[in-house]
Amino acid sequence: MRVVVVDDAVLLRAGLVRLLGEAGHTVVAELGDTATLGESIASTAAELVLLDVRLPPTFTTEGLVAARELRRTDPGLAILVLSQYVEAAEAVDLVAGSSEGLGYLLKDRVADVRDFLDAIEEVGRGGTVIDPEVIRQLLATRRRADPLEALTPRELDVLDLMAQGLSNAAIADRLVVSEGAVEKHIGNLLAKLGLGAHEGTHRRVQAVLTYLDHRGSPATGPPS
Repeated sequence: MRVVVVDDAVLLRAGLVRLLGEAGHTVVAELGDTATLGESIASTAAELVLLDVRLPPTFTTEGLVAARELRRTDPGLAILVLSQYVEAAEAVDLVAGSSEGLGYLLKDRVADVRDFLDAIEEVGRGGTVIDPEVIRQLLATRRRADPLEALTPRELDVLDLMAQGLSNAAIADRLVVSEGAVEKHIGNLLAKLGLGAHEGTHRRVQAVLTYLDHRGSPATGPPS
C-alpha cells in the first residue's frame, strides 16, 4: 500500500517508515503535523494514513480532527490512528459513521510487530481494528452522554411510539391525551435532543434514530 505517516516524534516516525518498507509497503510521505496532509494525500495517491493523535501546534487532538475531516472528504481512504492516548470525545465522532477502513491502536499495547502489520493490512483492506481499551472508553463516553436522560417519562413514551411509526393522532389515542398535548411533548423532546427548527422536517427521523441508537428496539406494548 501507499502510506502517509504522520507523527511529530522523528525517531518513531523513522522506525515506522522502515518497518512499513520492510513489510513491502511504500511510504509516500512523512509528516510531522497535519498542515499539508490533504495535499500530500492528493499528490501521492495515498491509500492509507497512519497518524498520531497529539500533533503540533497544540498537541491535543489534531490527529483525530484531521482523521475525521478525511473521513468526510475522502471516505475511501484507510486511516489507522496510533496513539498513546484515548481521546474519547473526538474518537466517538470519528467512529460514528462507517467504520470500514478504520483503526485506532494504543502504542503501549502494540506488543508484537506482526500484529501491528496485520492491523495495517486489515485496515487497508477495508476492515476495522479498534483496541479493546479504546472500545471500553468509547462505550463509557456514550453512556455518560446519553441524550435521552434529559427526557421525562412521558416524553420517552411519546418517542417510543414515534419509533414504532405512529402518527401524532395515533399516539394521542394510545396515551389517552389530546393531539395538542402530543405535539407539545414532541416539541419539548426535540428541543432537549438539540434538534432545533433549523433541522427542518428531518427532526422527527433524527429523534427516532437517537432513540434507537441509545435504547434499541422500541417497546411493543402500551407505555404505562
